[in-house]
Amino acid sequence: VQLQASGGGLVQAGRSLRLSCAVSGFTFDEYVIGWFRQAPGKEREGVSCVSTFDGNTYYTESVKGRFTISSDNAKKTAVLQMNSLKPEDTAVYYCALAMAVALETTPDAFDYWGQGTQVTVSS
Repeated sequence: VQLQASGGGLVQAGRSLRLSCAVSGFTFDEYVIGWFRQAPGKEREGVSCVSTFDGNTYYTESVKGRFTISSDNAKKTAVLQMNSLKPEDTAVYYCALAMAVALETTPDAFDYWGQGTQVTVSS
């Protein structure tokens, strides 16, 4: 199983970025895709996740109203649309897959991880 994350970059505060995650080698149709981030010196934080089973979503409080997660089950892709970015959103962002149908929000619950993509927001 491989997860390929893309879409990071350097943007000014208030602008948007769109992160994508492509899943390959996973044959099941029901799973949870999550986005995590880790800033220097900080623990990995769950940002958002979506269940392909029922479409339920989760957002950490600091991104509610700014970030939107979506998934395309047929293509096995997930997108994190990040609007109104703030300098505190700066981190390496990771996508991950959990073999579950109920939402999972902690890193330990996820079975497969992609490589990180750097998001830097300048003030």
